[in-house]
Amino acid sequence: MIDKNQTYAVIGASTDEKKYGYQVLKDLHDAGYKVIPINPKGGEILGLKVYPDIKNVPEKIDVAIFVVPPAVTESILPQVKALAIKKVWLQPGSESAAAIKYCQANGLDCAHDACIMIERAN
Repeated sequence: MIDKNQTYAVIGASTDEKKYGYQVLKDLHDAGYKVIPINPKGGEILGLKVYPDIKNVPEKIDVAIFVVPPAVTESILPQVKALAIKKVWLQPGSESAAAIKYCQANGLDCAHDACIMIERAN
């Protein structure tokens, strides 16, 4: 699921450098991955346009990375499915049994119990 040829949406991207939503985005961006920040506030992070939700992204997303509370993850997963995004990475703290079950029931390749920053570095 970690591949520089894929486009990653970071759902929960943040301008706060202390938050994982910023750290995940920066880690992937600095490593040369194509990342698209998603945050309802919009704006810009690391020189990248922030989209208010994944429905507004004009290009194909290969992997949706969730860095939000579990309830938010659960509410956005149906949009991921509707957009035919087949790969989901649930960062620690964003997953729930319901979210994992939704992914499994809907044919979404779901990574969880792992941090993408650590896995990428290995």
